[in-house]
Amino acid sequence: MDHEKLVAVMRAAALEAGDAIMKVYGAEDFDVKVKSDDSPVTEADEAADAIISRHLRAAFPDVTLVTEEQAESHGLSADQFLIVDPLDGTKEFIKRRGDFTVNIALVEGGTPIRGIVYAPAKERLFYTTADGVSVEETGPFDPDTHGRLEPITVSAPDNSALRVVASKSHRDQATDDYINRYDHADMKSAGSSLKFCLVATGEADIYPRLGRTMEWDTAAGDAVLRGAGGKMVRFEDHAPFDYGKDGFANDFFIAYAPGVELKQP
Repeated sequence: MDHEKLVAVMRAAALEAGDAIMKVYGAEDFDVKVKSDDSPVTEADEAADAIISRHLRAAFPDVTLVTEEQAESHGLSADQFLIVDPLDGTKEFIKRRGDFTVNIALVEGGTPIRGIVYAPAKERLFYTTADGVSVEETGPFDPDTHGRLEPITVSAPDNSALRVVASKSHRDQATDDYINRYDHADMKSAGSSLKFCLVATGEADIYPRLGRTMEWDTAAGDAVLRGAGGKMVRFEDHAPFDYGKDGFANDFFIAYAPGVELKQP
């Protein structure tokens, strides 16, 4: 895999998809459909998926492509694959809350090694460079020329005053109970894969998720987190978190800065 080419293609695809999403987001009204798993989907999800798939298939025709919006890809299996969530945080999008993202990642040997997370409504763009270091690019986001790149890194957390980030739409009592096992000074909610990026930039120290997610929800954010020095482990036993699982369904997990002293479930 040519990682220089991959990063350029992922960035161009994410920016174009983000533009398409924002056109729908800015419309007076848009249709919302319900998929077979009861999750919502909009024309923005579908437009972004078509754009990203076109870019990736043209550039990497021999690499397996898994994307949330193409059910036929959910039965695929490969050691190396591209995985896409064209609009993560559809519920936030529908409620016009801005916490939604475009997500593209490359997984090799069970690990997301390159990824991009673009939050068009927040005007924040995070990705791993060709050498695997995570950066945040500041706009304006020109598709042909990248802007200023700031390397990002996780915090050196204070375990007596941790900063926690959790899901905005999927908080439950079990999550709150686990969070309350930590001494935390700050608790914020965010939608979509932005939560990974807040840990990656040091704006938060830990993000626990005790709920259903799929690999396309997490791979890009996980790649950005790892490239910033962070970690992601299974909630149940703190074992390494891997990808390419049957059906691409995730276990519960904890994403965190390595200095956090993790509590047992």
